[in-house]
Amino acid sequence: MTTEFPRPDKFSHSARAHTVAFIWGFAEATLFFIVPDVLLSAIGCRSIRAGLKASMLVIAGALIGGTVMYKAGGHFPEQSKAFLTHIPAIHSKQIDRTQSQLAAYGILALLIGPTEGIPYKIYATEWGIQHGNLIVFILISIPARGIRFLLSVFLANGICRWIQPWTKRRVKTEMTILAIVWIVFYAVYFCVMGW
Repeated sequence: MTTEFPRPDKFSHSARAHTVAFIWGFAEATLFFIVPDVLLSAIGCRSIRAGLKASMLVIAGALIGGTVMYKAGGHFPEQSKAFLTHIPAIHSKQIDRTQSQLAAYGILALLIGPTEGIPYKIYATEWGIQHGNLIVFILISIPARGIRFLLSVFLANGICRWIQPWTKRRVKTEMTILAIVWIVFYAVYFCVMGW
């Protein structure tokens, strides 16, 4: 028996949303530069349950994408580094910083990345260049990626519920607010990163 959702929320619970979540997770772990949190916050704003499902699919996509970058780094180290520097908002300083963190903390440095705005794909590539253990990388990747994704879902849902007296849970209003938040976030991020 399928559950009927109000029309605006059907996407959040649809197979299409799940597919987009998986692809976005993979793409952001390899070459895309917009975090999946954008999608997850939009889905989570409407439904925590749908947001949690989408988060799991984003994590699965990210793990596969991270493995691709790990393998690329291991087999084509110089080309992989050159590829990274062509992705918007990635600079050689971030690559150098990642190398220093991995030297100091090993793969646990992956847990630091989200707090410093260093993309996951850099850690994956550098760990592959160092021929680090792939299984350990995948295991550490789950909390390193998952905690932030889940926070995005819960935070978006909490904020949308908090402003509910004003928005009346109108989809257009909530999505407009989220869009403004993400536009401001990326404007600041790209200014700080010098893109």
